[in-house]
Amino acid sequence: MPSSPVASPSTAAERTRQLRMVAASGLLGTAVEFYDFLVYGTVAALVFGELFFPGADPAVGTIAAFGTFAAGYVARPLGGILFGHFGDRLGRKSMLLLTMGLMGGASFLIGLLPTYDTIGVWAPVLLIALRVVQGIAIGGEWGGATLMVVEHAGERRRGLWSSFTQMGAPLGSLLSTAVVAYVVTLPKDDFAAWGWRVPFLFSVALLGVGLFVRLKVVESPLFAEVKKDRAESRLPILDVLRRPKPVLLACGVGIGAFTAQSLLTSYMIAYATGIGYARPQVLNALTVSACVALVVLPCASALSDKVGRRPVVLAGAIASAALAFPVLALVDSGSPGLLILAVVLGHGIAQSTMYGPLGALLTEMFGTKVRYTGASLGYQGATLVGAGFSPMIATSLVAGSGNSTPVALLLCGGAAITAVTVWFVRETNRSTLGDSADRPAAPHPEEITA
Repeated sequence: MPSSPVASPSTAAERTRQLRMVAASGLLGTAVEFYDFLVYGTVAALVFGELFFPGADPAVGTIAAFGTFAAGYVARPLGGILFGHFGDRLGRKSMLLLTMGLMGGASFLIGLLPTYDTIGVWAPVLLIALRVVQGIAIGGEWGGATLMVVEHAGERRRGLWSSFTQMGAPLGSLLSTAVVAYVVTLPKDDFAAWGWRVPFLFSVALLGVGLFVRLKVVESPLFAEVKKDRAESRLPILDVLRRPKPVLLACGVGIGAFTAQSLLTSYMIAYATGIGYARPQVLNALTVSACVALVVLPCASALSDKVGRRPVVLAGAIASAALAFPVLALVDSGSPGLLILAVVLGHGIAQSTMYGPLGALLTEMFGTKVRYTGASLGYQGATLVGAGFSPMIATSLVAGSGNSTPVALLLCGGAAITAVTVWFVRETNRSTLGDSADRPAAPHPEEITA
C-alpha cells in the first residue's frame, strides 16, 4: 500500500487543529476496534459456548469459548509485527485505515456466521479464523493510533494527549456493553437465535464514522522527517530484536493492566452470572466502571506528564494488588450494589491508573524508525500474556477450587509483574522524541537507574 500524502501544518493554529483531529481519530478508531474486540468477549461469555460448542459440560463450553477469545490475543503480536513493519516503512496513516477496515469486516462476518447446528464443526473453525483476523487488526491498531497522537503532540503534554487513544478502550467497552445490555433484554430463545448477532452487525455503522474521521488526518511529522531523509529501517523487527530488553520491559510493564482488564470485564460476566447475578446487573456494573475509567484515564495520564510515567503506573499496580481480594469478596457478596463498587475499584480506578500512562510510556521507549514495531510488539505481548489466557485459566481454576481465590491471585500476580518491571524502565516523560529518531530502541536497562 502506498504511503499516505504528508502535509506539514505550517502555523500554530493549524498544528493545534491537526492535533485535535489526530486525537479524535485515535479515540474513535480505538473505540471502534475495542468495541469489536470486546463485543466478542462479552458475547462469548454469554452464549458462544452453547452455540458453537454444544453438547459440552457448561464449564467446558465456557473454556472453549474463551479459547477462541484467546486466539485473538495470540494473533495480536503478529499484527503488531506486520503492521508495525509497514507502518515504519510506508507510513502510520495508511496502516490505520487498513486495520480499521479489517476489524470491522471481521466483526460483521461474525454477525453473519452460521452456528454449529447449521454447519457443524466448520462453525467454530470459521469463528476462530475471524477471531484471528480481529486479533491481527487490533494488533496493528493501538501502536499506530497512539504514536500518531504522541508524535503530533508537544513535548510537555504527550501523556494527556495519548490518553485519548487509551480512552478508546473504555469507550469501546461502554458501547459494547450498552448494545449487549439492550439485546440481552430479549427472550432467551430470541437472543440465542439472532439477538447476539446485532452487536456485531452494528459495528459497520461505527466503522463508517471511524474511517471518515481517520481519512482527514495527516501523516506523523516525525515519520515525515525520517522518510524525507530516507532514514527508515529496512527491517524494523530485526532492529528491535537486536536489543530485545526494551520490548521485554514494555511487555512486562503492561501485564498488570491487561490481566485486570480481562478478569474484571469479559471474565467477570461469566463468573458473576455463574454465581447468581442477572446479566443486566453485571452489564450495569461494567457500564458504570467504563464511565469512571473515562475520567480516571486522562487524569492519570496528565499526572504522568508532571510526576513521571513510572510513579503513576506503580501506584496503579500497588492499588490493583491491594484491592484484589477485597474486590472479589465484594463480588461474592451477591449484592448488585457491591458488584458495581467492586468493578469500579478494580477496573475503573486501579486498572485505569496503570493503563493510562502506557500509551506515552511505550511510545517514548523507541526511536522513530522502529517506533510502530517496537511499541506494538511490547503492548501486544503484554495483552497476550496478561489478557489472552487469563479468562481461560481463571475459569479452569475456579471450576476446580469452587471459589474466587484463583482470580484474586491472578490479579495480584499481574500487578506484581508490572510493579517489578517498572523499576527497570527509564523515565521518559521529559525525553525528546526527535532525539531518538536514529536509535533502534530505548537504552538497555543497564544504562538506566531506577
